[in-house]
Amino acid sequence: MYINELIETLHPLERKVLPVLKENIELKELINKTKLEEVEVIRALQWLQNKKIIEIKEELKEVISLDKNGQEYVKTGLPETRFLRSLTKELSFDEIKKKANLTNEEFNISLGFLKRNDLISISNNKIKITEKGKKHEETKEKFLKKLPIEMKDLGKQKEIYEELKKRKEIIKVDIVKLRYVKLTELGKKLMNEKISDDLIDTLTTSIIKSNAWKNKKFRRYDIKVNVPKIYPGKRHFVNQAIQNIKKIWLDMGFKEMQGSLVQTSFWNFDTLFTAQDHPVRELQDTYFIKNPSNGNLPDKELVKKVKLTHENGWTTNSKGWQYSWDEKEAKRNVLRTHTTVLSVKTISMLKQSDLPCKFFSVGKVFRNETLDWKHLFEFYQVEGIVVDENANFRHLLGYLKEYYKKLGFEKVRFRPAYFPYTEFSVEPEVFHPVRKEWIELGGAGIFRPEVVKPLLGKDIPVLAWGQGMERSIIDYYNIKDLREVYNNDLKKLREFKLWLR
Repeated sequence: MYINELIETLHPLERKVLPVLKENIELKELINKTKLEEVEVIRALQWLQNKKIIEIKEELKEVISLDKNGQEYVKTGLPETRFLRSLTKELSFDEIKKKANLTNEEFNISLGFLKRNDLISISNNKIKITEKGKKHEETKEKFLKKLPIEMKDLGKQKEIYEELKKRKEIIKVDIVKLRYVKLTELGKKLMNEKISDDLIDTLTTSIIKSNAWKNKKFRRYDIKVNVPKIYPGKRHFVNQAIQNIKKIWLDMGFKEMQGSLVQTSFWNFDTLFTAQDHPVRELQDTYFIKNPSNGNLPDKELVKKVKLTHENGWTTNSKGWQYSWDEKEAKRNVLRTHTTVLSVKTISMLKQSDLPCKFFSVGKVFRNETLDWKHLFEFYQVEGIVVDENANFRHLLGYLKEYYKKLGFEKVRFRPAYFPYTEFSVEPEVFHPVRKEWIELGGAGIFRPEVVKPLLGKDIPVLAWGQGMERSIIDYYNIKDLREVYNNDLKKLREFKLWLR
């Protein structure tokens, strides 16, 4: 009963392939016998294999075949052969070229080969064939006419192969995948059954109207057969992570900040109390914009406060950097090196009635970093600030711990650090289970008075952090190297799990 049910599930392509199957039959032979297209035969074999009727064996073989010139020489003969055939009498160089239809390159190659093997002699710029030349056998032409052949079947013809291999586009060697079919026990039983083509595979309106379906059998649906896995459309996993990180901060009561990728050095560096001669501004760290090279500064009052803070500390109880601040340097455009530029711009627009408040951003930043397993030169930074007169350092650590907990990190440690614009300053770290080392995830701290007072008009605590996003998500996706995040390997992208945290 099982055999009969199985026969009723066979697709028309399977029914055409089955009758010509035999043990260890090769794919090309099946194509020739069934007169089907290669893709149709392959599809039929895959379905038969899914039904456990056959097993498909694959074997890689080195096959020698004719290349572009080789195909031509099979018809006309090798250049040296045509050279010899033309010597029915003593001839000049030009006469041979014309009679044998040889290019200058073919003539020179043939001349060297024939002279070296004593098949011709040259006297007074005339060439004649030797006795040995008259007895010369066209073994290389015979070899070419046998192609294609497998490398393992060369035998005594290996010397001819080695010679022709050195010559331009005469022969080539390809790695060919051969498919063979082996019948299973079920397949052998099925071969003894009569398999009819007289069944309906697809029901159409014309079949129904004409009553052609009467007294016919319908092909059964095979609900057990393996089908290709379907990968539904979904967001890129990085975009998924960004959306979910944004949700984490929104759920914690933060508002989102946004801004341009191109900023002036004033906002990117000066407002953050980064000295104009600080190494971070040098070309090895920052991408400066060539066109337009400069941008506009904000209102003069804010620029004046930042200028004085750099030069002498203004009213922040600081000595500043003790140098002459340069407005031209502040106007230089850069690709933002951090999203903290959004934080200082946001603070500069706050009013007393807006406090307390907290903001976040997830944005792309650019740094001239050396690319390796834990560094990128273009990456996303998760930025956050809390502007609150009652905020303190413990609140900063609490926000970061809560954020990393929601990302799935049970343990996080904080290492003391230095940044020009925060005090206290820390670097959050998590332990990498594969590389067995602690990985820094970004920087954090409390903005210095030299940052806050010129922007806000008074010095109050501002908690701030900028965290590398890619480093925080690679463990979830089982990525061992940051460079893999943007490889866009289609197979991996299809198989990456959804962000369910």
